[in-house]
Amino acid sequence: MPDPLPPATRDALQAHLARHPVLVLTGAGISTASGIPDYRDTDGVRRGNAPMMHQEFVGSAQARKRYWARAMLGWHGVSLARPNPAHEAVARLQASGHVSGVVTQNVDGLHEAAGSEGVIELHGNLHRVVCMGCGLRLRRKDVQADLEASNPYLQDVHAVLAPDGDAQLAAHFLEQFQMPHCSGCGSDLLKPDVVFFGDAVAKPIASAAWQAVERADGLLVIGSSLMAYSSFRLCQEISRLGKPLLAINLGRTRADALLAIKLADPCEQVLPWLAEHLAA
Repeated sequence: MPDPLPPATRDALQAHLARHPVLVLTGAGISTASGIPDYRDTDGVRRGNAPMMHQEFVGSAQARKRYWARAMLGWHGVSLARPNPAHEAVARLQASGHVSGVVTQNVDGLHEAAGSEGVIELHGNLHRVVCMGCGLRLRRKDVQADLEASNPYLQDVHAVLAPDGDAQLAAHFLEQFQMPHCSGCGSDLLKPDVVFFGDAVAKPIASAAWQAVERADGLLVIGSSLMAYSSFRLCQEISRLGKPLLAINLGRTRADALLAIKLADPCEQVLPWLAEHLAA
């Protein structure tokens, strides 16, 4: 079977990782092989539902109802997802010392499930829910059980999955939807423990990512267009420090002009190859 990867660029990436461990920065593209849709096409144009805005979610009960109705159906895509060969290869590369750490924009928890350690989750994790009223933290699977018990009419509704546990759902399904409530204070101010558009990355998380970049010998972007500024600024910083910026991504990225090496190939093919050959 012919090697699917361009040899010169592939070998250059392997040679770099053999000499210098890199910090890895991942986006939605690493999880598509696990069945979780990504946000953008190869030109970086967003597709699917309009993103939930932080202020809208916080300020509107109707917005929260719309979110949770769609999330009740979309959750199965996240809860049933399993790490794919790309996640597993990143964990192997970290264990062998070729990856110094993992920063992810993803909220699916698949890096941890694959065995990566000390993962910095820039945008949070869908497996957790926080009450904006009393601060209580809940497990998403427990909230899901409450949602399904309160809204049995949605159980058999077919919905097209969207990124990050979202789904496309017709507006008329919202009319009788029952919101989830906090088991501590009883409010309906439950929010997934993720960063919505218009919100900022928590300062401790942003600081941890920044420090990881400063310590790293280089940064390898995997499956991200880098359209989110929280990730693009890390690429700007690694470049400012004079350290190499590398990428494995099928489409254009916001940092293409800064890249020393770029492989435009599926990361679930490239990363297992790297892990195998670097181990050898």
